[in-house]
Amino acid sequence: MIDKELLKILACPVCKSDVVLKGNKIICVKCYRKYPIRNDIPIMLEEEAVIDGKQ
Repeated sequence: MIDKELLKILACPVCKSDVVLKGNKIICVKCYRKYPIRNDIPIMLEEEAVIDGKQ
């Protein structure tokens, strides 16, 4: 599980907006990119993101 303090400091690497945790993904609140979490580590790389429209 992602630590809540870590989630507070994470930002989307593409648009620099806040992110939220939904299920097993970190989702940008502005551009809606979904970043995977592997072994409890968020993979915040643009090439790993899935663009899926609105949350």
